[in-house]
Amino acid sequence: MDGTALARRISERTAALAAKITERTGTAPCLATVLVGEDPASVTYVRMKQNRCAKAGITSRHVELPASTTTQELVAAITALSEDPEISGILLQHPVPHHIDERAAFEAIAPGKDVDGVTMHSFAAMGFGLPGFVSCTPGGIMRLLAAYDVDLTGKHAVVVGRSAILGKPAGMLLLEQNATVTYCHSRTRDLSSIVRQADVLVAAVGKAEFIRGEDIKPGAVVLDAGYNEGNVGDVHFESAAARASLITPVPGGVGPMTIAVLLEQTVQAAAAQAGLDLADL
Repeated sequence: MDGTALARRISERTAALAAKITERTGTAPCLATVLVGEDPASVTYVRMKQNRCAKAGITSRHVELPASTTTQELVAAITALSEDPEISGILLQHPVPHHIDERAAFEAIAPGKDVDGVTMHSFAAMGFGLPGFVSCTPGGIMRLLAAYDVDLTGKHAVVVGRSAILGKPAGMLLLEQNATVTYCHSRTRDLSSIVRQADVLVAAVGKAEFIRGEDIKPGAVVLDAGYNEGNVGDVHFESAAARASLITPVPGGVGPMTIAVLLEQTVQAAAAQAGLDLADL
């Protein structure tokens, strides 16, 4: 499954919409990125997102805070962005330093600017199948499944991982499309036997090549949401690809889709804040 190609098409449409919003309002959509500390991987991710914003006609405002920042200080910075009419969407790069209450920081993001889909408001909207911003990686996974005409009705989807912004929302979005969903995690007993039942497998466990080809059901669709040292995912690609009908590579699969959905939702937020109907643009 070519996430790079699909992400490019989504980003092209996003850029066209951003240009129309800019023409109508005189102001380009703006994504605020917030980074606490100097974790090298996080710095790289933020820079990459800023570059993608520029290509899509979205401006960026970067807020860089020291690693010593307190929860209260971070909440104050995010609250200021939430109240700033020039900001369309807010991205808090995670993880944050351990001493910070990450959930409190996420909840400081106004629901209408939660373009990364990390607040409880967005989580509830996904759970109830209501309009709102989806968590970007699960949203990208669903776009890939739709693009490759994967009919989820009645399929057994297994999600390995239960994080609040990846595993859990991925399962909810799959359930909304009539899949039967099983969540697995670090305390799941006999994990391999459950993975072998999956018609659709979402790997989001955060361990390099944790899932091997022998555990893939022949003909299964495999979506690898992992990215680990050595440029590998959570699935051993070669052995899994030999059994799967469709599989996402790492890199080039789910990763590009995550950023594409982030940019798309930023433009959607900008349109909503300007009172514009995207269908009319």
